[in-house]
Amino acid sequence: MTESASIRHTLRQATFRGLLGGGSLYFIGNAMQVMATAWLMIELTGSAVLTALVQTAVFLPMFLLSLPAGVLADVTDRARLLQVALAVQTATIALLTVLLLLDAAGPAALLVFTFVAGCCTAMLSPAWNTTVADSVGRDELPQAITVISMAYNGARALGPTLAGLVFAYAGSDWVFAIAVATTLAMWQSIRRHPPRPHPPSRLPAERLWGGTLAALRFARHSHAILAQLLRTMAYGAAGSALWALLPVIAQQRLGLGAAGFGALIGCLGVGAVAAGFVVGRARQRFGLEAVVAAGCVLFAAAMAVAAWSRWPWTVYLLLVAGGGAWMSVMSTFNTATQTSAPPWVRSRAAALHALAALGAFAFGSAFWGVVSSAFGLQAALTIATVAMLGGLLLARPLPLRMGEKPDVTPARPWQDLFVADEPDPQAGPVAVEIAYRIRPEDAAAFLDALSALRAPRRRDGATFWRIYRDLGDPARYCERFIVTSWADYLHQRNRATEADQALEARVRAYVPEGEAVTMQHYIAER
Repeated sequence: MTESASIRHTLRQATFRGLLGGGSLYFIGNAMQVMATAWLMIELTGSAVLTALVQTAVFLPMFLLSLPAGVLADVTDRARLLQVALAVQTATIALLTVLLLLDAAGPAALLVFTFVAGCCTAMLSPAWNTTVADSVGRDELPQAITVISMAYNGARALGPTLAGLVFAYAGSDWVFAIAVATTLAMWQSIRRHPPRPHPPSRLPAERLWGGTLAALRFARHSHAILAQLLRTMAYGAAGSALWALLPVIAQQRLGLGAAGFGALIGCLGVGAVAAGFVVGRARQRFGLEAVVAAGCVLFAAAMAVAAWSRWPWTVYLLLVAGGGAWMSVMSTFNTATQTSAPPWVRSRAAALHALAALGAFAFGSAFWGVVSSAFGLQAALTIATVAMLGGLLLARPLPLRMGEKPDVTPARPWQDLFVADEPDPQAGPVAVEIAYRIRPEDAAAFLDALSALRAPRRRDGATFWRIYRDLGDPARYCERFIVTSWADYLHQRNRATEADQALEARVRAYVPEGEAVTMQHYIAER
């Protein structure tokens, strides 16, 4: 797929603008809250480990809850999910504000309340991302994701800068009060532009555990999605060193105060926003891999300079470049993931991207904090720089690509389902056998074509898949796969895409005219 639509054209759509506006304010409030929490922690304790744990408290919930939240966004009422999560987050931050006013919030309270707020963000993020994606056409999706990345990173620029000023001149409690107001602003945008309801379906509703397994199975057997998720994890784990240790860099390396720390984060955000205006054209002209490689090199350079330079303006300049690199790479991974996901798993794909990126970020932040405490700030950032450059070696085994329309467009199954007595939806396992009779001279090519169906069958629900040759009839082959339940089998049939159907057409082309492809279904009795 190509990035044909411009950012300007995407922003002309009122629903997208409304959701983006509310989300942007929410991102700013979150960034202000995180910056204030990190700076309070460094003031209260002076500990690199506890300060790095602030980032862990922010992003660990994404690792724990993103996938369940993605399942809920795909199978339940997104509007209600968003409203409940925002209400809980508003109450949480408001209570923390009161505790700060009473001087009753210590390091443990800061981490706990930050973790709860992070849980709310994790629960609403997949639903919000899908709601925004549904407000534009598929051709505009790459640019919409880029605009969202710009808004998010712009919030990282503006939020910490505002938080530093408010922190310095009005106090930390006002930072958290502003965060409460921005959460309410996002709630209002969702109320004005509610998510598109799920289309009616006769299929049994997916349950939380089954939907979670379906998402993991999809990622495991979708080569494009798996490559993108693994690359995201590697990049996020290495890059988390700079984000997590930035308060330590500001205070201990550069001798800056709260406002200076906010400016450092602001430089990363400014670079990210600036890169958003050119990354789409860069992907079109140079390709995904070139953008990712350039981003890795630039961000590695930013970490190296932050490790060894004592000149604030040099660090500021390199952080602008690093912020642009971070946004370009992460938005490229995110775009590749979401354009490769069909509608039934779109929220879960967004959740998996968040799981990969922010889970790696959470654990990486804690890891680099420990390394910094044990071996020093310079050693931690230098090791992270080498790790970031080493990630370039993943391009060959895990290539990136953007999904095409046939990859995500649902297709009607080849054969209607005729069953005398339809089982209970939870009955199973279900075994499906599809028999083909072909010419002996076509056997090798036929088996190669049929083997290509393994990935989509497993991706959409099969727990087992094999090809068998009939010993009594050498021209007859049987494709056999097993699905956990009758409900899962119905969902599997409904998940096939036009690209899957094209693979099946290649297989059926080897069946001679006059021969029928037969399908049999079996359900386990004991």
